[in-house]
Amino acid sequence: MRRQRRQPSPWWAGWRLAVALLALIIAVGTTGYILIEGWSAWDAFYMTMITVTTVGYREVHPLSRAGERFTVVIVTVGVATVLYTFSFLMAQVVEGDLQERWAARRRERMLDELTNHFIICGFGRIGQTIAREFSRQAVPFVIIERVAERMQAAINAGYLAVEADASSEQVLRRIGIERARGFIAAVGTDAENVYAVLTARLLKPDLFIIGRAETADAQSKLLRAGADRVLSPYQIGGLQLAQTALRPAVVDFVQLATTSDNLDLNMEQVKIGAGSSLAGRTIIEANLRQRFGVVVVGIQRADRTMQFNPAPETAMAVGDFLVVLGEAKNLRELEAAAAQPAMSR
Repeated sequence: MRRQRRQPSPWWAGWRLAVALLALIIAVGTTGYILIEGWSAWDAFYMTMITVTTVGYREVHPLSRAGERFTVVIVTVGVATVLYTFSFLMAQVVEGDLQERWAARRRERMLDELTNHFIICGFGRIGQTIAREFSRQAVPFVIIERVAERMQAAINAGYLAVEADASSEQVLRRIGIERARGFIAAVGTDAENVYAVLTARLLKPDLFIIGRAETADAQSKLLRAGADRVLSPYQIGGLQLAQTALRPAVVDFVQLATTSDNLDLNMEQVKIGAGSSLAGRTIIEANLRQRFGVVVVGIQRADRTMQFNPAPETAMAVGDFLVVLGEAKNLRELEAAAAQPAMSR
């Protein structure tokens, strides 16, 4: 099969045209003065250069009438060519390289300022969905993608992205893994995800890591590599389809409660901080329903055991996550109370 020739870029084609025109004018001018005036090659070349560049020096030798006419042509065509070349060069500097440098410096500055962010490895279909959801909820994140086209697509979408290997320790340090909130390995293959998770876990042992797995074998490997959670898109998609077929009302309720587009009702997790006024108190003692207008639907203990629909007499401890339903404003107030230290009496 015959390979197609790669077409030159518009920038390279325009630059070649400008240089070719300028070289042609200099060559024609030099040859013309040699033939018309009988000058030496250097005198003819020097006269052409000071004419084309409009320096304004006197003629090298007195010109004949034919030489004067030829000089008028060289001035007209040559100056136009020089102006075209100069304007084209400046346009490329201002619109091309300079803009790219500014954009690169801006990205570097944004990387330095990242904190409490998520690192998304891969900008495929899964990565794009995650990025859209994080962006909608104003969650800071950075994307690592080694395919240039996908990385550029992420930048065009307005996301912060770097073109690199997600398993590179140097790259992970550069994007602030020490300051990161979480790490999501969602690249194309299970092997790449395992290496990325392993590297991230070694760099930050307490980082929350989620891995994407295609097979059951990959799930166990990701867990051994250090992932806190391992999810299979196919398994989740299949379960979602089955639940929608069997319990559509339940699925609609969960989607309504968890989607960021719904402003009236949200399902959130709220962590009980150390020294919080809620720590050690029961749900009824904290009076969460009356104070904050939220419903506690579950409590995840520090050992990850989940208690659904806890009784009012259930005590809350430091490190517990309350799974609550309520309006966004009320949830923010509850988060503040859960993190605020109790007042000393």
